[in-house]
Amino acid sequence: MTATAPIVSSSKAAARIRAAAIEAFAENGYGGTTTRDIAARLGLSAAAMYPHYRSKEELLFVIAYEGHQLTLEWLRDVDDPSESPADRLRAVVGELARIHATHHARSRVVEYELTGLSPEHLRKVARLRRDVIRVVRTIVDAGIADGSFTVPDAEGVTLAILSLCVDICRWFPGGSYKKPESVAKLYPELAIRLVGATNQHIDPHPSRGLS
Repeated sequence: MTATAPIVSSSKAAARIRAAAIEAFAENGYGGTTTRDIAARLGLSAAAMYPHYRSKEELLFVIAYEGHQLTLEWLRDVDDPSESPADRLRAVVGELARIHATHHARSRVVEYELTGLSPEHLRKVARLRRDVIRVVRTIVDAGIADGSFTVPDAEGVTLAILSLCVDICRWFPGGSYKKPESVAKLYPELAIRLVGATNQHIDPHPSRGLS
C-alpha cells in the first residue's frame, strides 16, 4: 500500500517556489500573477515549477493549507487550558497578532486570495480555518461559563476578535507600528475589552515603548 504524499512538500526547491509565490501573490494578487512571474523571481522557467506544483491553483492551495496549519499549531502551543480564560485569551490573541504581523505577506495571501481555490481545496482549507476559530471560541465559552467574560453573543465576539487579528496583515507595518511585538502586546488588551473581562488589569498604554 502506497503512503499518501504530504500536502506540504519538505523539499527546499518547493519551499523556495512557495516563498516566491507568496511575494508575487501578496504584491499583485492571485489573479494578477502568472506561473511565469513566479518562476522569474527564482531565475527559472515556468516548466521547472511543474515537477513541484502542477498549477498556480495547487500552489495557492499548499500556501493556504500550510499557513492555516502552522497558525493552528502555534495557537495550540500557547493555549494552556489550566490558565484562566483571560490569560488564555491574551496568549492566543497575542500569538495571532504576532503571526499576522510577522508573516504579513503570507497572511494576506492566506486570508484574502482563497477565492482562487477549487471547491475541493477550499473545503480542506476551510476545515483548518474552523479549527482555528474553535480555539478562540472555546476560550470565550470558558470565560462565559465561569462568569469572567460578559458578552452578548459568543459567536459574534469570537468573529470580531479574529477579524481584528486578520486585518493586521492588510496594513502592517504602518504608522508607528513597525515591530510585530507592538501589535502582539496591543491586541490582547483589545480582546479583553471586547469580552468584557471582569477583575482584569488593563494596560492603558499597551503598545507604549514597542513601536
